[in-house]
Amino acid sequence: MLVATSKRATVEGHVSRGFEPVREAFLENFARRRELGGACCAYHRGEKVVDLWGGIRNRETGEKWERDTMVLVYSATKGLAAMTLALAHSRGWLDYEERVCAYWPEFAQQGKEKITVRQLLGHQAGLFAFDEPVDRSVVADLDRLAGVLARQKPAWEPGTRQGYHAISLGFYESELLRRIDPRHRSLGQFFQDEIASALGLDVYIRLPESIPNSRLAVLARPGPIEMLLGFPIRLTLASMNRHSNIYRSLVANPGTALPHDPQRVYARNLEVPSGGGVGTARAIARAYSVFATDGQELALNPRTLHMLAAPAIPPTRGFFDECMKGDVQYSLGFMKSCPTWPFGNVESFGAPGAGGSLGFADPKAGIGYAYVTSKMGARLTGDPRDVALRDALYSAIQAL
Repeated sequence: MLVATSKRATVEGHVSRGFEPVREAFLENFARRRELGGACCAYHRGEKVVDLWGGIRNRETGEKWERDTMVLVYSATKGLAAMTLALAHSRGWLDYEERVCAYWPEFAQQGKEKITVRQLLGHQAGLFAFDEPVDRSVVADLDRLAGVLARQKPAWEPGTRQGYHAISLGFYESELLRRIDPRHRSLGQFFQDEIASALGLDVYIRLPESIPNSRLAVLARPGPIEMLLGFPIRLTLASMNRHSNIYRSLVANPGTALPHDPQRVYARNLEVPSGGGVGTARAIARAYSVFATDGQELALNPRTLHMLAAPAIPPTRGFFDECMKGDVQYSLGFMKSCPTWPFGNVESFGAPGAGGSLGFADPKAGIGYAYVTSKMGARLTGDPRDVALRDALYSAIQAL
C-alpha cells in the first residue's frame, strides 16, 4: 500500500514500477488542479498497474475518500450500458445492423420502422427528447416507460443527423435488452448479473438499498462563473433555451436529477442507464480491461470486439451533433476517440461523464482505464485532471 501526501490531500493505493508518473499527476491534481476527492485506476494487458484514491468524499463533512468509495459518474454510465448490448451481440441475441422493430415490434410507430440498432446506439435516431411527460414514476415502471418510448416520434429522418441522446438512449437500450434477453431482465439487472457480479465489480446501474451512504461520495458542483468560462458559449446559450435540442435532451423531462436523492445521496432501485451509474474507478477500469484484451472472462466474441474497435459510421450529414454543437463520434453505444474528444488510440471506445469522469478501453494498447471525482469540473472535452493522468499513463507505457 502506497501512501503519499501533498499539501492538500493524502493519496493511497499503489502503482506498478514504471507507473510512478501517474501517482505524481494524481498528487498534482490536488496541488494544482483543485481536486477535492477522487480515484484513478488503469489495467495494462490485464494487469492492474495503477490504483489510486485520495482526498475527501464529502465537502460538507470532510470525510475522506476510502478504497471502496463509490460516486455517480453520469454519462460514463453509457459505456457500461453499451457493454450489456455487446455481450448480447456476442451471444447471438442481437444484430447491430438489424432494425430495432425486429426485436421490439411496438417500436415501429411514428416513422421509426427502419431505424437500425446501430443508428439508435449511434445517437442517429432523432429520439433525444420526449414529448410525453417522463418523471420518476414512469422511469420506475418499465412497461409504462416502454409505451412512451414506442410512441415517440423522431425529431428528423433517422440516419440523417446526429443528436446526443443524453438521457433517453439508456431507456431505449434497456427495453431492447428486455426484448432479446431470454429472462427479460432490465439493463441494470442484466449488467449486475452478467458483468458486475461475474467480475466482482463495485459498480451499479441500479444502486441497491444495501449500500450505505458512508460508501458514497457527494458531488460538489462547479460555480456559475466556472461553468461560464469552461463550456463553449454557443452550448451554454443553447442549454438555457427551453426549446433547444440540448435543453430537451439533457435538462428537461426527465433531466439529470433522476439519480439523486436528498436523504440517500443517490436514488436506490431506479435505473437510469444513460446517467445513473455509481461505482469505483477500479470497477470501471476492470470492466474495460476485459473489453481491451481478449474478453475471455465474459466470453466475448472476437467479432464483437472487432466491431467495437472499428471506426464510427456517420449519419448522412456527418458527425456534427445537433445537441452538442460540435463533431463527436459514437459507435454501438460508446463514444469513440476523435479529434474533438481524443482518448487512447483510434480503436479506443468508452464514455465520459459530466464533471470529468471517464472510462474507456484501448485495445491497441491493452488498456482499461477509469477516473472518477467528487468535484465536478466544467470542461466539455477532457477535464484537465483526467488528461494529466492519461498523459502520464501513456508516457509510462511508452517508456516500458
